[in-house]
Amino acid sequence: MKNLAKAIMTIVLSLGVASPAFAYVGPGAGLSLLGALWGLLAAVGAALAFVLFWPIKRLIRGRREKVTSNNAYTRTGADDSAQEAVMVDTSADRTPSAKNPAQQV
Repeated sequence: MKNLAKAIMTIVLSLGVASPAFAYVGPGAGLSLLGALWGLLAAVGAALAFVLFWPIKRLIRGRREKVTSNNAYTRTGADDSAQEAVMVDTSADRTPSAKNPAQQV
C-alpha cells in the first residue's frame, strides 16, 4: 500500500513540476491524426461488420440455393432421368501410371 501511495505521489509531483512546452502544432498535424483515426475506426468497423454478417449471409445463400434446387425439378417436371443425365460415369479404367486422364483411351 505504501508503494502505491509513493507511486501516485511521484506521478502527481512530476506532472505538476513539468514546464509547459511553447510549441505550435499546426492544423495539418491535427487533420492527419484525425484522418488516421477515422481510417482505423472504419477498418475495425468493416471487420466487425463482415464477421457479424457472415453467418447471416450464409443462411440466406443456403435458403436461396435450397429454393432454387427444389424449383428446378418441379418446374421442369423432371423425374429420376434428369438426375441420371447429370451423373458422371466413374467406371472408366484409370491406371495409376497415367498422368493425364484425358490421354487415356
